[in-house]
Amino acid sequence: MSKSLDVDKLEREVKSVYRNVAETPDGEFHFEMGQDLVERLGYDTADLEYVPQAAIDSFAGVGHHFDLAELEPRETVLDLGSGSGMDMFVAALHVTETGSVTGVDMTDEQIENARRLAKEGGFHNVRVRRGHIESLPFDDESFDAVISNGVINLSAEKDRVFAEAYRVLKPGGRLALSDIISETQMPERIKSNADLWAACIGGAEQIDGYREMVERAGFEAVELRENPQYQFISDQAANACQTYGVKSVSLVAHKR
Repeated sequence: MSKSLDVDKLEREVKSVYRNVAETPDGEFHFEMGQDLVERLGYDTADLEYVPQAAIDSFAGVGHHFDLAELEPRETVLDLGSGSGMDMFVAALHVTETGSVTGVDMTDEQIENARRLAKEGGFHNVRVRRGHIESLPFDDESFDAVISNGVINLSAEKDRVFAEAYRVLKPGGRLALSDIISETQMPERIKSNADLWAACIGGAEQIDGYREMVERAGFEAVELRENPQYQFISDQAANACQTYGVKSVSLVAHKR
């Protein structure tokens, strides 16, 4: 984290962006959203038939990692930054009603939307908690799997996020996520700009450093792949992609 980054401003900016995502999913954003993106990233169309359409419309993820997560019936899953609930609902289908999925998010409007859609869709095995991914409101060794999509890059304390994910996982559990990284380290003027962090650019960690943080938390067998299907759509983000190699990756790692 940049020492000159205004973390409070960053949280306000991020909440503002994702409040707008929740309330006006058809608005203009620096990232693509919705059905076309979901299908291009590789989500199973058979799963999408059962996911509430409003959750798909509000989907702002950056990749697909359910093949890496390998969720099974009866498992307990935690979704970091669960947003509209899209990935929660997909996970719920995979673990079936014998398992459970918990989402955690800090944006009230997203939480309200996800809870409403879960109720309307009959997802009795889904719940959403208000909280921060750097300080999870759950006991040690509570989950079989932790998932996340396009969220950890928004955190100014990624080390804590990975440490918390490790803490709440059961032994043998796994972390499966998609996120934004950069090939080269970005300069201080970008790393200290809360607006660029909220735009999923400033918080993109250099890929080697990202992997090291995951391993420092205690995870092993880290497998990482790129997601060329994901493309930023704003000029600002496109320039960052060209200059610093900002791009989407998916990752799976295991707890001993």
